[in-house]
Amino acid sequence: MAVYLLADDSSVRVLGEFFMFTLVYNRGGAMGTNLGSSTYYLVASTLILIFLLYYIYLARADRILSCTLALIAGGALGNIIDRIRLGQVVDFIDVDIPDVTLFNYSIHRWWTFNLADVAITSGIMLLFLRMIMGKHRPPAQESDNRPELL
Repeated sequence: MAVYLLADDSSVRVLGEFFMFTLVYNRGGAMGTNLGSSTYYLVASTLILIFLLYYIYLARADRILSCTLALIAGGALGNIIDRIRLGQVVDFIDVDIPDVTLFNYSIHRWWTFNLADVAITSGIMLLFLRMIMGKHRPPAQESDNRPELL
């Protein structure tokens, strides 16, 4: 929808200049990284998706972990679809932040992102919280020979 609704190169203000919809095509990775071609990111994210799907299968008894990993996998799949269809990812959520300067590098607006990026970031944050807070599982039974997951 963003490609069709924002095709005229203008931003749509939702909350003034704080929150806008702006069409941006991203050939690189998260936060403007450019470690290689769009094909590099397609291959890397496909391999990560395969790993995530396998890990979701292993963790299927743990619904919280499975859902957390599914957020990351779903976001990766969304970006993979964009890269296959268009050769780049469609970003459109444009949010202003207070100006930040770190090590002579200034940020005046946050990098434009999409809903897939929101899913990936949310999943990673939930996974991180789970790791910090620890698991609260009952002791494993002797017959349970499954590998330990996070």
